[in-house]
Amino acid sequence: MSMMSAFSSDVAIDLGTANTCVFARGRGIVLNEPSIVAFNTSTGQIEAVGQEAHEMLGRTPPHIKPVRPMRDGVIADFDAAEKMLMYFVRKAHGRRAFVRPRLVIGVPPEITPVERRAVKGSGSRVKASEVRLVDESMAAGTGP
Repeated sequence: MSMMSAFSSDVAIDLGTANTCVFARGRGIVLNEPSIVAFNTSTGQIEAVGQEAHEMLGRTPPHIKPVRPMRDGVIADFDAAEKMLMYFVRKAHGRRAFVRPRLVIGVPPEITPVERRAVKGSGSRVKASEVRLVDESMAAGTGP
């Protein structure tokens, strides 16, 4: 094992319309949560992401707005998707602050080049050491 591999890890992310799954090499599926973000419209801050945001549905004051960043398999709200991605990657890594994961993100084959760049940019802003996109149909074809 090289010195660099001790400080990096491989993470695969399936950004789904309903749920997002995160797979970590050597640990399997480490996260499977609803693809939803709860925004506080008065402060502009995120109140909750994933399961916690889902549990807030219908029980929040009017200034808490649930956002589903994915629609029909494509990112509909890039800001919310980026925040969700950051949250899920951090949650999957726990407290290992110095880890810069290599990310593989599954994307629908029909997304545009602009959307591809946006997804890749979001992965880079998560402080990933490397970001690769793979068509979901290709990922499904290779399977476990």
